[in-house]
Amino acid sequence: MKSFAVLAAFLASASAFAPQSKSNGVTTQLNAEMSKSVPFLTYPKNLKGYVGDTGFDPLGFSDYFDIKWLRESEIKHGRSAMLATVGFVLQEFWTIPGYQHVDDSNLGPSVVGTSAMLQIVFWMGVLEFWTNKGNVTMETMFSDPARVPGNLGFDPMGLAKGKSKEQIAELELKEIKNGRLAMLAIGGMIHHNWVTGEPLF
Repeated sequence: MKSFAVLAAFLASASAFAPQSKSNGVTTQLNAEMSKSVPFLTYPKNLKGYVGDTGFDPLGFSDYFDIKWLRESEIKHGRSAMLATVGFVLQEFWTIPGYQHVDDSNLGPSVVGTSAMLQIVFWMGVLEFWTNKGNVTMETMFSDPARVPGNLGFDPMGLAKGKSKEQIAELELKEIKNGRLAMLAIGGMIHHNWVTGEPLF
């Protein structure tokens, strides 16, 4: 019995030095592709194939929400922000006839009043409803699988006419990069005026 226990202990200690077989069916976090923009996080797989993808999704929204809806939201907010940055600067130097001039663009809404601001909200709602053919919820907005996020068929200057796929992708990349920059810019402009209490320029 004593010799059996010694033999069992010897075999157990020897097996600790034996090479382990590799399992091909297991993928570990160490093998995962890492994000380019946040290198300590894994690459968000649902962003692949979209113009402007830098692998930036630190909160993992693309894992929980429809990526088409997220892309549409980013493009629309970017477009609104690009218009807002121009309007924020323009308002400081030019005033719509009939309204009082204010240097601080943050005070613009108080000059035009609540009714004018509600009109903007109402007509933007109508535009959203019309461009999406009544499908304004996340669940129904992309019920047509052929619908491309952000493509409303609005190109009055014909910038996309006669362009190759690569050229259109380049235009889309410029739009999304400028939109992202504008979203940061309008936030900075508004907070500058709040914090300093002075006009932008």
